[in-house]
Amino acid sequence: MNLPNKLTVLRIILVPVFVAVILSNCFGDNSKWVALAIFIIASLTDLLDGKIARKYNLVTNFGKFMDPLADKMLVCSALICMVELQKIPSWMVIIIVVRDFVISGFRLVAVENGRVIAANYWGKFKTASQMVMICLLIADINIPPFPIITEAFKWIALVLTVISLIVYLVDNKDVMKEE
Repeated sequence: MNLPNKLTVLRIILVPVFVAVILSNCFGDNSKWVALAIFIIASLTDLLDGKIARKYNLVTNFGKFMDPLADKMLVCSALICMVELQKIPSWMVIIIVVRDFVISGFRLVAVENGRVIAANYWGKFKTASQMVMICLLIADINIPPFPIITEAFKWIALVLTVISLIVYLVDNKDVMKEE
């Protein structure tokens, strides 16, 4: 169990902690700030584990499988909590979650055909915009211009989610062709 894999496991462990804190209000008025700190730490593990794994040649099958799964667990859990807290409409979250399922299924088909499909820049922009959007939703700052910025990031994340899906499918359309 190398450092990148430990960071991935830490991110998975932080998911239920984040959910418990954000939904239970266990820290009173500070709950959203504690939840925000947990989310940021978990998001940073996502950034660090990949960089460390590539830099020090610590890429493992466990990491290849669990890292994207841990990312989806974190983002999907946070978004579902935001729906529960009425900070984002469910239809937006459905689009984001469905995109992740489609890409995951697509990657499974590619692997079956002996092909690994790396994330592209659109996917990275999508992830970054979703992380910023979630942070803004958690912080829920009602001082101008934050509500406008938060609303803008909802749409930016949604548009980048759809664009990244389209680019991914177009760039890899040959994966679905029958041999």
